[in-house]
Amino acid sequence: MSGPNTNDDPVATSALDAAQVERHVTEALAAIAQASTTAELKDVRIAHVGDHSPLALANREIGSLPPAERREVGKRVGMARGRVKQALAARTAEVAETELEASLAAEAVDVTLPVQTHPQGAMHPLTALIDMVSDVFTSMGWEVAEGPECESEWFNFDALNLGTDHPARALQDTLWIDPVSDGKCLRTATSPVQIHTLLAHGAPVRIISPGKVFRADEYDATHLPVFHQVEGLCVDKGISMAHLKGTLDHFAQAIFGDVRTRFRPHYFPFTEPSAEVDVECFVCHGESVGNPARPCRTCRSEGWIEWGGCGVVNPRVLRACGVDTDVYSGFAFGMGLDRTVMVRNNASDLREFVEGDVRFSRSLLGGAR
Repeated sequence: MSGPNTNDDPVATSALDAAQVERHVTEALAAIAQASTTAELKDVRIAHVGDHSPLALANREIGSLPPAERREVGKRVGMARGRVKQALAARTAEVAETELEASLAAEAVDVTLPVQTHPQGAMHPLTALIDMVSDVFTSMGWEVAEGPECESEWFNFDALNLGTDHPARALQDTLWIDPVSDGKCLRTATSPVQIHTLLAHGAPVRIISPGKVFRADEYDATHLPVFHQVEGLCVDKGISMAHLKGTLDHFAQAIFGDVRTRFRPHYFPFTEPSAEVDVECFVCHGESVGNPARPCRTCRSEGWIEWGGCGVVNPRVLRACGVDTDVYSGFAFGMGLDRTVMVRNNASDLREFVEGDVRFSRSLLGGAR
């Protein structure tokens, strides 16, 4: 049987001496009081509370004392460590509060001072015009229709009464998808949307179809291979050219202000009769015509601006979509949205529409009528 522990190590006894323990506490409290930042307190914690601190090492030596002395010494060391931890916690709270106040003071913002806001984007003029046109027609009870940008030859040409020998089908006009024998192309107008709508819903129908169209055009100041159109279709009983004229008059006045429209006879395979529609110059209202003293850059002193094409829907187009032409008739029209923005906002170069410069969008939106 083992006997009682009678080991009386003078080194351990020295480390556990009351004076020595008190000296460690005094040093720890002084270091805590001098620490003024969270980083300094972290170092103090490691030096005076950590596993290798003097008080922690002294606590380990308690086991080497005779059993009769362990309780008193353990109480002394435990109370010493508690005082250090309590002082450290209190000082940590004080330093944290001080640092928070300093941080808030440094980050304070005087909301009365003028500031330079971060630059913001702007809606593209074409997007703004499409929204505006959509609002004009939906307020009259029309619907906005969409369709695929890659179309079959039948939807893009055949259903619209464009014969197999029509020049619009040629490679110099139409962007065909390889292999060309599959009869797939990028739509050359938004007219195929009208065919999709008639096939899906039949008559009566009143829709507009704004969107991108594609042509094999050069990229220059007045031409783009990708541009935008809006086309309209109205099919119902008793629809005539008079309904078309009234619709376009209202449309033109919503876009350009107090202006008139005029029709000039023309030919389109998908409408009969057909016309090109001009809008009265919204700047000079015709007063620049024959008046060298007051030239007009917008209409080139002609008094009218070419706007788009229109006409009564060709019965062949309606029959291709399964519409009874003995009951229903209709009208259709189409305008280039890019050109509308150009004449409406005095833009001079179509290339600026696709270069992504926000200053261009801001300048046109700021000058929108």
